[in-house]
Amino acid sequence: MNLWFTENQTDNLRLSFRVKNLVEFRKSKFQTLAVYDTVEYGRLFTLDDFVMLTEKDEFVYHEMISHIALSCHPKPENILVIGGGDGGTIREIERHSRVKNITLVEIDREVVEISKKHLPFVACGFDDERVSVIIDDGIEYIKNHKNKFDIIFIDSTDPVAFAEGLFHTDFYKFVFDALKKDGIMVAQTEYPFLKGDFIKEVFSSLKQVFPIVSPYLAFIPTYPTGMWSFAFASKKYHYINDLNPEFTKDFAEKLKYYTPEVHKAAFALPKFVKDLIE
Repeated sequence: MNLWFTENQTDNLRLSFRVKNLVEFRKSKFQTLAVYDTVEYGRLFTLDDFVMLTEKDEFVYHEMISHIALSCHPKPENILVIGGGDGGTIREIERHSRVKNITLVEIDREVVEISKKHLPFVACGFDDERVSVIIDDGIEYIKNHKNKFDIIFIDSTDPVAFAEGLFHTDFYKFVFDALKKDGIMVAQTEYPFLKGDFIKEVFSSLKQVFPIVSPYLAFIPTYPTGMWSFAFASKKYHYINDLNPEFTKDFAEKLKYYTPEVHKAAFALPKFVKDLIE
């Protein structure tokens, strides 16, 4: 058989995976969900035909969205994750013994269910007793929780449909209020090569709310263009000056991408990315 899954990344750009078989396809009230077994990247999870993760390279995204902030905050006890229903981000957060409580707010129950059924390499994150899963709209949830969290991770899908509101100034103000006085927010912010205008708008909004803001980069082969950006936004702690390598030392050998050296290098931005945010 010659079966392929193709993601239409833009009107002019596609990425295709040779598929062994379709594991499961289902529709929720929010989106379509599918899991495939691929030849090159192992298990593949998609939402509305967009790649969310693959078994082979998911560690890059999940390590880099998580360990940057957790390596800067000296006392990250209460953590909130908006989105991230596959479990990969909480899996990485759980490596930090200093974390006491992890609240994951996912709008679509089906994402959690399909991950637990077919994606054990990330869904293992749900097994930790520190995790509480709430099925709710992240925007509504965060409005009602002020001065509560040390770090908030926005592990969202692309900025379309129900996720669009997670990228606006008003939402960042809600995040700011939900953080404690020394809190940090991290969010995925798409790909600089083709989403420059979007990234410019996001960082302009963040700078209106947080005193310390910077993008940082990671390289994920199955995401559009391979170069992916994240936002670090902090009330107090600096992304380089407050980096403490001791915070990942106990489990450093288990990581595949993140190191303290990569942490620093991720903020060394190409000029065209700098130009987007200055």
